Amino acid sequence: MTVTARDVERCRREVADVVRALGGGLEAVAVARLGVSELLSNVVRHVPDTRCRIEVERCGDAVVVRVVDRSPDPPVVSEPAWDAERGRGLWLLRQMVTAFGHTRVGEGKTVWFRCPPDDDARGGRGGWGP
Repeated sequence: MTVTARDVERCRREVADVVRALGGGLEAVAVARLGVSELLSNVVRHVPDTRCRIEVERCGDAVVVRVVDRSPDPPVVSEPAWDAERGRGLWLLRQMVTAFGHTRVGEGKTVWFRCPPDDDARGGRGGWGP
């Protein structure tokens, strides 16, 4: 698909539906929605060719979400300046998931994250709240 800023909310809803269908609980749905928003927003802001693909699957004890785009540039995750208006999305996402990374794919890349599917499986860095 070719993503625009207007498409992000629709994609968030669709990914949430898929995560629920895969057995994802409230936290997995919330993290997937946040992650897709951040990754697609970065495609819109930083990638000249905004054609991309979203993949969501259950892999054993995790839900894995991937966004494949046409930029070879790796995502930049750094400690945010807390008074800045932008720049904390990937950092925050990385704090909420059990794994986060990227892989070169042809002339582009895949940015991915993993989170526990159910709210009781909060191992690793995933899980938040009480």
